[in-house]
Amino acid sequence: MSSRGPRPGGDGRLTAALDPHEQGPQDACGVFGVWAPGEDVAKLTYFGLYALQHRGQESAGIAVSNGRQILVYKDMGLVSQVFDETTLASLQGHLAIGHTRYSTTGASTWQNAQPTFRPTADGSIALAHNGNLINTHELRELVEALPGPDDELDLRARPVETSTNDTGLVTALLAHHPDTSLEQRALEVLPLLKGAFCFVWMNEDTLYAARDPQGIRPLVLGRLERGWVVASEDAALATIGASVVREIEPGEMVVIDENGLRSHKFAEPERKGCVFEYVYLARPDATINGRSVHESRVEMGRQLAREYPVEADLVIPVPESGTPAAAGYAEESGIPFGQGFVKNAYVGRTFIQPSQTLRQLGIRLKLNALDHMIRGKRVVVVDDSIVRGNTQRAQVRMLREAGAAEVHVRISSPPVTWPCFYGIDFATRAELIANGLSPEEIAASIGADSLGYISLGGMVDATDQPISQLCTACFTGEYPVELPDESLLGKHLLEASMSATDKALPVLNNP
Repeated sequence: MSSRGPRPGGDGRLTAALDPHEQGPQDACGVFGVWAPGEDVAKLTYFGLYALQHRGQESAGIAVSNGRQILVYKDMGLVSQVFDETTLASLQGHLAIGHTRYSTTGASTWQNAQPTFRPTADGSIALAHNGNLINTHELRELVEALPGPDDELDLRARPVETSTNDTGLVTALLAHHPDTSLEQRALEVLPLLKGAFCFVWMNEDTLYAARDPQGIRPLVLGRLERGWVVASEDAALATIGASVVREIEPGEMVVIDENGLRSHKFAEPERKGCVFEYVYLARPDATINGRSVHESRVEMGRQLAREYPVEADLVIPVPESGTPAAAGYAEESGIPFGQGFVKNAYVGRTFIQPSQTLRQLGIRLKLNALDHMIRGKRVVVVDDSIVRGNTQRAQVRMLREAGAAEVHVRISSPPVTWPCFYGIDFATRAELIANGLSPEEIAASIGADSLGYISLGGMVDATDQPISQLCTACFTGEYPVELPDESLLGKHLLEASMSATDKALPVLNNP
């Protein structure tokens, strides 16, 4: 395990930190796993994570096994910042898992970067997680009740690293299997977990993957000529030349080793896929439960045009997430589609934070308006969601300054009024602008001539999924997995309890 000193890149202060007041919804993570003897599994994992970078930009890590030992390398930053040719060349083996993280439980620190790692007398385990568990308080109690570290491999190398996230708890529970196999232990542990989880994990010779009974987050299985692949989205499979076999089913665990692939059902499926994957989170070239994400977003735009038509001269997207819906809006309305914003392609790289003074001068690191396209025109600007409203306020102001005659905002999801506890880090409920204002009041607040949100039914219809199989909690407050008391929820729950007891949960990392 390595965490090198300060170096160019890898500081973990990325897109959202450009302006903390403009932070939009952030997904939890991207996970990737490959079992492929004879292939360069570290590089396959690197390129798979590269394709999943949109799912998390705080840290990245890869664990590789050569059959005798697991090596883990992780650091803060983007995939391209964390890994180089030398590092990847040192990660030799036939089996690997990878992770790119946005923190939803536990702080954004190196100790909470993934994959997590834990050595035991029966062999090591490395684990990566996409999603968010809601019964971490129960899991912590289970971990604290485990026997002492007598059955664990004594590294004698340095003090134990500590993590404060739900993934570390699961790793500890899985690692404790003195009288049974890791496979059997997983079938005991997985039913105890509540919330959203897509796991990939490994010991020295076997790749495992599992998905929660609701299937809230996506997870797909792919095939290489000489192996198997698991990834958060099928776009990662296409990137490395793997063919899609199928989705891993809700409530399913798959095991891949030299004997091939076998499947276990650890819980009855109760499908509740996250609708926000279709709206924003997944790549547009992903397919989830048989439905093209891009086509869903285009249809959301068409439906928006039907629900909220307006006389205008130009439809423009907020790049990149608003582009498919804007294309659908233009197609349905007959209003010409055009480019009104230019996005800086390098936002998301390491940067110097602007001071408050520079912000007040109007520094624009993300978007600039194309004045000649905007001037004198009635513009429809299409975006995927409004969280606090600060981003849209800045965009409308920019369009006004570029000479727009009218600015009509159209949003391809309903008002976000509830927090997510299953792996999206929205603002708190008090910060959600739609929680206290009507659409007309929000339009006035952001300076738009009009504002239209797609209806819940219109959005759901665009996904081609029955609403009974979707999680719409951030729009409706109807949570498919019952939540515990509010005091037992929160991103920093484990850190708070750790400071109260002055005791951290150990999650070992190899030195």
